[in-house]
Amino acid sequence: MKKDIITFKGVKEGIFINVNTDDFSIVKEELDKKMKSTANFFKGTKILGIKSKLLPPENIIELKYLLKYKYDLIVLEEGMPKLTINSREGNLGCANESAEDIECGITKFINGTLRSGQIVEFDGNIVVIGDVNPGALIKARGNIIVLGSLRGVAHAGMEGNLKAIVASYNLQPTQLRIGDIIARPPDDDIESLKLPEVAKIKDGEVIIEPYLPNK
Repeated sequence: MKKDIITFKGVKEGIFINVNTDDFSIVKEELDKKMKSTANFFKGTKILGIKSKLLPPENIIELKYLLKYKYDLIVLEEGMPKLTINSREGNLGCANESAEDIECGITKFINGTLRSGQIVEFDGNIVVIGDVNPGALIKARGNIIVLGSLRGVAHAGMEGNLKAIVASYNLQPTQLRIGDIIARPPDDDIESLKLPEVAKIKDGEVIIEPYLPNK
């Protein structure tokens, strides 16, 4: 008997989601179908977690963001970067702020993948809940955060904002620029760390580090 791609298990405290495939594109398509057909059923229900033996952690985190910000569900935020979002195009608040935290401000949210030829430019931060494919271009005066793969061109910190960052769950841009500083291309023999990464300016150069929220 063929297993469902996505199943829901209800308990007293809320709902767990089980994912039975490693094909993330199919998972997102199936999730969209289920949310559109049962949106009223899940309204006000807490999503306690996503269980999968096949999906990598970054895909599970992206699914949590989709559930929270695209489908407006209540999601247990364990393991998610601590961002508080007030509107679809509003303030991006940062929890536990310190002198080294990213600067907050007006933010534009994009639900879905940016494909080759698409250009998004915004006088603030940009958050993409999806992928940025080769040939796509993102330009932001503030930060750029991609909750998926970044393989296009990203220019954060336009007009000389060197405090801006670029972050992604799979950071492989065609070109990455912060302010007027362009990142050097990585060596071809360096493999991806399979971790979310952040690009920022340090000592006048763009450096890329793993995103480790608990360090």
